[in-house]
Amino acid sequence: MFRIVVLLVLAIGFFALPSFSPSGPRAETLSAEERAINAVIEAQLAAFKRHDAEAAFSHAAPDIQARFQTAENFIAAVATQYLPLYSPKRVAFLGLVQEDGATIQRLKVLGPEGGEYIAYYPMERQSDGVWKIGGCHLEPVAGLDA
Repeated sequence: MFRIVVLLVLAIGFFALPSFSPSGPRAETLSAEERAINAVIEAQLAAFKRHDAEAAFSHAAPDIQARFQTAENFIAAVATQYLPLYSPKRVAFLGLVQEDGATIQRLKVLGPEGGEYIAYYPMERQSDGVWKIGGCHLEPVAGLDA
């Protein structure tokens, strides 16, 4: 009986987490660059879920860190201005695009209120080769009240 209860609790906990999935091409077919970029965004989204300001802030590019100055300022802004990313119900990676020399990762996000959004993440490769998030722009999916 105890084993069944534990399995049930684990199953419920698993389905309560936001889903992060590389939709479109399967993860095995993604380039090393795409996998690295996706891992950074996934890590930041996971930090938001844990309310871990320091971890979330660590994935932001230097310009973003300079603008917000502290992890607490950063996470407070995300929680109020980017609620669909701070508390998503579901996230699907749509793929990278190149725009004006910038590498942008697109995500489809289902926000906590049920609205759908496309998130555009400009990514910045640092001098040490690590990818950082250079910002985010959220657009409601057309035709939905978000």
